[in-house]
Amino acid sequence: MANIKSAKKRAKQEVGRRQKNLNRKTAVKSAIKKVVAALESGESKEKTLELLKSAEAKIARAKCKGVFHANTSARKVSRLAKRVAAAQKA
Repeated sequence: MANIKSAKKRAKQEVGRRQKNLNRKTAVKSAIKKVVAALESGESKEKTLELLKSAEAKIARAKCKGVFHANTSARKVSRLAKRVAAAQKA
């Protein structure tokens, strides 16, 4: 445990940041799972695209907040969009 006052404060701040980052990651994972579930269950095209747009927004928000690296977020969006496009063709 930290002894210096500023180090104690920093430790308290990190607890909050860790929790926020975990919540953001969980939200992104849930959004991605919703899109995949919609694809597998054969949801309508509009509903799937709406879920994809929501997932992209959550991923972009997480990237801006520093939770994901820019390339990681781009990769996630690309793979998800590719799956949706393939399902739309079939």
